[in-house]
Order: sequence, then structure tokens, then C-alpha cells
Amino acid sequence: MTLIKSISGIRGTIGGTPGEALTPIDIVKFTYAYCVKLRERRPKPAGERYRVVVGKDARISGQMVEQLVCGSLIACGVDVIKAGYASTPTTEMAVIFEKADGGIILTASHNPKQWNALKLLNEKGEFLNAAEGAAILECAEQENFDFADVDSLGSIVEKDFTDAHIDAVLALDAVDVEAVKKAGFKVALDAVNSVGGIIMPKLFERLGVECVKVNCEPTGHFAHNPEPLPANLVELCETVVREKADLGVSVDPDVDRLALICENGQPFGEEYTLVSVADYILSREKDGKKLATSSNLSSSRALRDVTESYGGQYFAAAVGEVNVTTKMKECGAIIGGEGNGGVIYPALHYGRDAIVGAALFLTNLAYKKMKVSELQKTYPQYYITKNRIDLSDKSLIDKILSEMKNIYASEDINDIDGVKISFETQKEWVHLRKSNTEPIIRIYAESATRESAEKLASEIKAIAEKIIKG
Repeated sequence: MTLIKSISGIRGTIGGTPGEALTPIDIVKFTYAYCVKLRERRPKPAGERYRVVVGKDARISGQMVEQLVCGSLIACGVDVIKAGYASTPTTEMAVIFEKADGGIILTASHNPKQWNALKLLNEKGEFLNAAEGAAILECAEQENFDFADVDSLGSIVEKDFTDAHIDAVLALDAVDVEAVKKAGFKVALDAVNSVGGIIMPKLFERLGVECVKVNCEPTGHFAHNPEPLPANLVELCETVVREKADLGVSVDPDVDRLALICENGQPFGEEYTLVSVADYILSREKDGKKLATSSNLSSSRALRDVTESYGGQYFAAAVGEVNVTTKMKECGAIIGGEGNGGVIYPALHYGRDAIVGAALFLTNLAYKKMKVSELQKTYPQYYITKNRIDLSDKSLIDKILSEMKNIYASEDINDIDGVKISFETQKEWVHLRKSNTEPIIRIYAESATRESAEKLASEIKAIAEKIIKG
């Protein structure tokens, strides 16, 4: 059993011992702490109610967790806007629509079915920053409970925000509904038996796109590993070819990641979801406007290349959605996200959103009038390999990172999150960072080919292992 406490909330496996898994006691404790810090962050006059949106993905444990969270909010004197089955971006948008004080999303994202989590939002529908998250963790550990009396209990209203979210996406200037309808696309969709099976078909229907559904019943019994990686999307790839679809679309259980499949059944590449959408958004901007994009350090260099091809500037952020959105605000990025298929389009909201990502991609495809495989070839071609080193002694992690900086001091070094070494002459890089939850170092390397990326990663890993041995 596992319970992971981080600045963005808590997640863990269902069942087991409090403090060691995600149990009812842990759920109540952390919901209470969220309410305490909500009042401190947003003081209100006496008698004015606090309102929090609660949305969930289709996990088997969702109803149980939802009841505990909503009951705890009520017990704290907070009014609940229950969004029911809702994607992560839909819940984020609901906070904006309702002008609520915050939100709690019940999802463990791409983790297997035995996991669930409480992801915590502020009044902007965005994830809490590091300091706010740390304060909630500290408050929860104190277990100094003081619930509302009977006359001050909160209430619950239920609302479905699915259509409102789609309306907001289709109202964007960059989404051309008529162009997509005219293109007459056929799409195969794998929603891994979660809430993507609710919102994505509705989006496609509004866009005039024929949708072939794969694993779209929101049962929570995931038909395969829910992370939208090529190895887990064999059925979708086969369906695209069999149905002669123009595109395959896969989303994770909470619909904040978007992976695409070409018409020939080959992966488009999750790194290229953001690259392609960013290329389209950058191409629409008028001359003279500041063009900026951002993604995390472990994302493909292709976004930087595409941005610079338009005369724009790329900005790297530490790994983590809140770090990316913070950097995007600082640099005024018009598009950004993460290389795992997470598209963040500030014209809608600051959050990864597969719904807006799909609408923008289809608009671009309609304009380009080419096959998805042909579109993919128009972008800078890179390959990323992902490795790790397991360590029993956590103190060695900092030693490895420090010595790597010294060894490669003559190269382009970025140390805002671990150490990223960029070899500009070869247009390749390697990123070493410690995991927030395990005693390991992650080693991501990117180069022009699989072979050169694997060679670079092997070289760096060998150096790290030599440092470990002393």
C-alpha cells in the first residue's frame, strides 16, 4: 500500500492502514486541512460562505472518495458544487465558471485503478503553489480538528459542466468549427473507460467529426494500463487502420493528456502533441507580437526549434504543471505544456487540457489538408529515451548531480530542476533529476535518433555509476 504526500495534494492506493494508503481517515484529514488553509488564503466577512467545486474521474473508488470529500467539506461549513464525472480541465474550468473559492479533483491521473488522489485547486482553477501545498501538508499532520456546528454546515448542489467546457473551447478564435466540419474527419477514440468517454465524443459531435469509440464506457475498469503510451495503445492503433480513420485519439483517465495516432496506425508521438499545436498557434500570430512558449526541462527540444523558427523565444520550466504555468505567466507564453501530451492554452485557462488540444489539432489538420503522418514529418525529428538509476542512499543523488555539473561545465547547463546538459553542436540533451517520491535519479536523453539518444543516456549513466562507486 502506498500514500504519497506532495505539494499538489495526496494520492495513494485504496485500502489499508491510515498514513500508509489512501484511507477514509486520510481523505477527511487532508480535506479538513484544505479548508483551514482556504480560509487563511481568502479571508471573508463573517457569514459569507465558501464554495468549492468537486469533480471526479470514473475510478471504481471515485464514489467512496467523493462522499468522504463532500461530507468533510460540509462538516467544515463549506458549500459544495458537485460536478460529478468531470475531466480535470472541466473541474478547473468549473471553478472559473462558478467564481468558486477553490476545487478538489478526485483522480490519480494515469495511475492504475487501485490508485486515487485529491488534487487541490485555488480560486483560479489552478493547482496550488509549493508554499500553499506545503502548508496544507503541515496542517494535516497536526490533526487539530474543529468542525462547524449544526447551524453552520455546508450544502451541496450538483451541476454538469461538460457542455459549458466544450462551449468555451469551441468559442476560441483559434478553433475553426466550420473548417473541421467541412474536412469530414473520422476519429478513433480510446478513453480508457473513464470520463474521456463522456466529454470527447460530445466534442467530436459538435465538431462534425465521426467518432469510433474504443473503451469509452466510464466504468473505471481500465481496459489497459491507463497511461497513453504506444505500448498501451495497440488496440487503438489497430482500430485506426481497420476503420480507415484519419486520426486516433487517446486520453488518460482525467483527460489532461492527449496522445495521437497517425492514419497508418503509427504513434504521432506524445512529445509532438504540444509541438504540433504550438506550431499552429504560433503561425496565427501577427508580426511584431511577442512570441513565447514554455515546457518542462524533460520535454522535447522540438518545441524550442519550432518557436525559434517563428522568431519567438522558448523558456524552460522545472518539471510539474504548476511550475510550467508559473513560467508561462512570467514570460507571457501564448502556448505551453508538457511533453507527455499536456497542452496548456492560456486563452482558455492555465491547465493541461486534452479537449482544447484536440480541437486545436483538428483545426490545424483541416487547414493543412494533409494526412497526420505527413504533418508529423514537417516537425523537427527527435527521439527521447527514459532511464533511471535506483539508489539506496539518497545522499548520493545530490553528489551525482553536483559532479555532473562540474564534469560538463563547458556545456549549456540548466540546474533549476536537477541538471540538464545541452550539447548544442549535436542538438541533443540529457536531463538528470531526482524523483520526488522514490530514491532514484531519472535520466532522460534526447537526440536525432534512437541510437544516439540511447548512446548518450548510456554514457551519462556509466559516469553516474562511477561516481556512486567513488
